[in-house]
Amino acid sequence: MDEKDERFENGEEYEDEAADALDARRARWTATGTGSLLALVGLAASTLRLTGSAPVLVPGAYAFGAAVCALAAALGARGRTRRALWLLIVGVMVMALGDQFD
Repeated sequence: MDEKDERFENGEEYEDEAADALDARRARWTATGTGSLLALVGLAASTLRLTGSAPVLVPGAYAFGAAVCALAAALGARGRTRRALWLLIVGVMVMALGDQFD
């Protein structure tokens, strides 16, 4: 009996697969939740800046950053968590850059 058969019989293989599935599910939920939250915050900030005396570029940057974060949430829900992470970073950077024009 080789090592793989022993691991399969002892249930270690099942535990490894279950742990991997749990990690993947947790990553999807984290990416989806974070993207959704950042999208809502970006839209709220865009609305607040639009009603104020800020230049048009500022609320536009917040809205564009929120759209990028919403796209990241959608990708995260589909399991593309690495791409979602980079899109979240880009979305927050766009919002921060837009805030600098205020």
